[in-house]
Amino acid sequence: MAESTDFESLVARYYGLLYQFAFSLTRDEADACDLVQQTFCIWANKGHQLRDMSKVKTWLFTTLHREFLGARRKQTRFPHVELEFAMAELPTVSPATVNCLDAVQVLGALAQLDEIYQAPVALFYLQDCSYNEIAEILAVPLGTVKSRLARGLGRLHQLLADVQPQPPKP
Repeated sequence: MAESTDFESLVARYYGLLYQFAFSLTRDEADACDLVQQTFCIWANKGHQLRDMSKVKTWLFTTLHREFLGARRKQTRFPHVELEFAMAELPTVSPATVNCLDAVQVLGALAQLDEIYQAPVALFYLQDCSYNEIAEILAVPLGTVKSRLARGLGRLHQLLADVQPQPPKP
């Protein structure tokens, strides 16, 4: 019996199995549904590349698992924090300072940081590197990266607070 690979038959055949697998990974109904939907979206875009159609099931499960791992990495790297719980950690920046800042001023202030703080701040905010990646790039311990980022950001905030507001360009 040849396995049908049209989209509707694949969804009918594997949705329940994929959902069970996704739910076992996420432990959340909505997240499991999102994972399965994402898996089928990827199939719709890339499924035609699969040469051996007898491996559709394996492809779908592998894709779902990779999507789950990618989402976890993103969640670990960019955790969701309710604003009310993070208020104490946020720096106080006056609205006038925020309204007057532009990229040139921020990069200028970044250039004024000590070199040991400049690299971690630039890697984290401009290159979107994780703490672990920064530690590897700079060949320093993870704790050192975290402390240099904290100190560098504190100093950067001081430098930016001292920036004289520029009049808006017409």
